[in-house]
Amino acid sequence: MMKAYEYLHIVSFEETNLVGNVYYANYVRWQGRCREMFLKDHAPEIIKELSQGLALVTVRVSCEYYSELFAFDQVVIRMRLKELLQNRITMLFEYWRIRDEGEELVAKGEQQAACMRREEEKTVPTAVPIPLKEALECYRA
Repeated sequence: MMKAYEYLHIVSFEETNLVGNVYYANYVRWQGRCREMFLKDHAPEIIKELSQGLALVTVRVSCEYYSELFAFDQVVIRMRLKELLQNRITMLFEYWRIRDEGEELVAKGEQQAACMRREEEKTVPTAVPIPLKEALECYRA
């Protein structure tokens, strides 16, 4: 098994719909949360750069759902680097429900972000910062 960055999440009532299962858009929110926690844990210098003009712009996101999640389910979201090409970073996500009898894959996702820099009134492509590139390479799929 390839190394993955892991973010543990416990589903709350606010993330469910009237039927009681997790509303589909929350899976995408969790991808963003996982990405943010990765920066905090492995590339904190990038957080400072984000306040100085760097932007990680999500350009594509997807999610495939295999099984429903409900309030208080424990889910581990595993993120891996799929591709790093020019200023684009593509990450893979797996959502695993944790139960006493083991783990169950409930969804898979993919997200691509472009590294951009704000310059006056426009945003221009910029290279992936080296600290981020090095941190991501440890989690290549």
